[in-house]
Amino acid sequence: MNTLHSLLDRLRRDRGGNFGIMTAILLPVLIGAAGVSIQITDMLLSKQQLQGAADAAALATATALTNKTIQPADAQAFARDFVAGQMANYLQDTDPSTTDIKNSTAVNVTTTTSGKSVSYQVTVTPNYTINVNPMMRVIGFKTQNIAASGTTVSGHSETQGSVSMYLVLDRSGSMAEYTTTTNTSQPTKQENYDCSYRDSKGNKVSKTCAQTVTNYYSKIEALKLAVSSLAGQLNNADPDNTYVRTGSVSYNDAMQTAQPLTWGTAKVVSYVNALTASGRTDSNAAFKKAYDSLVADSEDKAHQDKTGQTPTKYIVFMTDGDNNIASADTKTKEWCDDAREKKIQVYTIAFMAPAGGKALLNYCATTPAHYFAAENMTALLDAFKSIGAKAANQMTRLTN
Repeated sequence: MNTLHSLLDRLRRDRGGNFGIMTAILLPVLIGAAGVSIQITDMLLSKQQLQGAADAAALATATALTNKTIQPADAQAFARDFVAGQMANYLQDTDPSTTDIKNSTAVNVTTTTSGKSVSYQVTVTPNYTINVNPMMRVIGFKTQNIAASGTTVSGHSETQGSVSMYLVLDRSGSMAEYTTTTNTSQPTKQENYDCSYRDSKGNKVSKTCAQTVTNYYSKIEALKLAVSSLAGQLNNADPDNTYVRTGSVSYNDAMQTAQPLTWGTAKVVSYVNALTASGRTDSNAAFKKAYDSLVADSEDKAHQDKTGQTPTKYIVFMTDGDNNIASADTKTKEWCDDAREKKIQVYTIAFMAPAGGKALLNYCATTPAHYFAAENMTALLDAFKSIGAKAANQMTRLTN
């Protein structure tokens, strides 16, 4: 009996046998845990890959809709093909999951229209089924579904797209003076001069002679070309006359009949091309006319009815001289102050003007960058072109 007890006690204290038994018991568990861990890692990687494909497909589809390279009716097929193409980088061509992804991808497109602005919200939700490894099957899983969802909003909008611009233009007598720029379409002209002489008896013989001289642009001719350049900038940005309204008024010692604000630039160009130079200078009433026209409720309503937008407003104020009426500078400055309060952008152009005219236009300009001192015709054309380009930039359509 003692011998048996001793043997059992020795067996109990033998650690080598215990380790072997524990290893035999735990090894299947460890292998199973490793298999499950590997499967979970693969599933997380597949989920990450599918999420990237969903996000990329949503962005690509929304962009294609915005750029009008596809129509909304084609969006589902486009997005499905895109997801399948992305996932083909990770799946074998023979893997049936490639076909499953394409067929099971859900695509939803929501179109939102506000005025002239259109946006597309695209949601792409792909999923596919993968087979699990034997260790996962042991614990009851046969397959596992991988799913993801990506949403993108893209579209075009018109930021400050609507523009109302009023030109206030000097047509006083000094605008008939010549610039130093040769008329390119007719560089020379015939000019008559008095070539009277006295005959041998001392009697005066009246005679008129002709000579060829350089044909320079007059200031008012230069102004007409400059306005056409500005109009061209606006027309390029708004070929359908949807966003731009322009008007014009001219002045000498009194305000002349104005061209009311209308869509596009054609009527303003015609108005300016018909101007002639005469009289003295008083800018007060003309600037007031431009201000009153722009702040009128009817002007905002015209844009709201057509584009749903509130326009950015401009006054382009040009002179080549000083006001001849004592109170004209003071009153004009008051209207310039009112325009500043109403957030009207006032651009001013002093065209070969004396100090007084420059001082007035410097004061009226919204900022120093809004003031142009044009000492020759080229500078005048550049000034109007620059103003047109800045206004046209308001109509740039931005892609979000």
